[in-house]
Amino acid sequence: MNCVPLLTALCLLSIGTEASPAPAHSARAWTILEQGAASGSEDTRARAVESLGLLVKYDPARKLAESKLKDGEPAVRAAAATALGQIGLKTATPALTSALHDSEAGVVFACASSLLRLGDATAYRVYYAVLTGERKTGEPLVESQLKMLKDPEALARIGFEQGIGFIPFGGIGLTVFKSFRADNVSPVRAAAAQRLAADPDPASGRALASATTDEKWLVRASAVSAIAARGDRALVSAVVPRLDDENETVRFNAAAAIVRLENGPAR
Repeated sequence: MNCVPLLTALCLLSIGTEASPAPAHSARAWTILEQGAASGSEDTRARAVESLGLLVKYDPARKLAESKLKDGEPAVRAAAATALGQIGLKTATPALTSALHDSEAGVVFACASSLLRLGDATAYRVYYAVLTGERKTGEPLVESQLKMLKDPEALARIGFEQGIGFIPFGGIGLTVFKSFRADNVSPVRAAAAQRLAADPDPASGRALASATTDEKWLVRASAVSAIAARGDRALVSAVVPRLDDENETVRFNAAAAIVRLENGPAR
């Protein structure tokens, strides 16, 4: 499918032209998006649904994206989940929460990311489970989370680029991160640790402290970085041993984390 009409349509939604009233262009543009979302091509549907994310606070876009959370193809469902977070309407929260039960790990992660963007703490359960391999006390894991924990290869299907999209962390730039393509699981677990930095639940703090001793240096470095961002001085004792870590990135992250925690405002 030629992407030019879609791009043109989206531009006209916001700028219009002097020759023709904006509403006329908007009607045609919206029809293009609806037709794209209903296409028989998986790629076309995914691209059209992704574009809905440009329509911030636009309820028709939310409704259309929500309908695609039940699409037969995981790529389209993941695109819909991502778009809902970008659209930014909290009324999408119930649909995203329900979609956490999706059988595909990539869709679950996309839902969690959007829920977090919408300010819903339910997302932290997903990241906690991926980082620790277990549930928070009293919180059952959904079937797809259990599947990921039992089958690490399920994490690989999320894809490297989505994993890094969780926000690279201090001391590990894009170039270094990409050199670890062969390890599909550690980048996702490291990314999950980053998300837990903002979770106020003490259980997540304990999970990050535990992750500082993980066998994978990428996870250790991320856990230390997340602890620094968390700003909880009570976790300094978990970071101190990492000053002697065999990996220099972990050592540097630990050093920076300790300076930040001991000199920043107390939490």
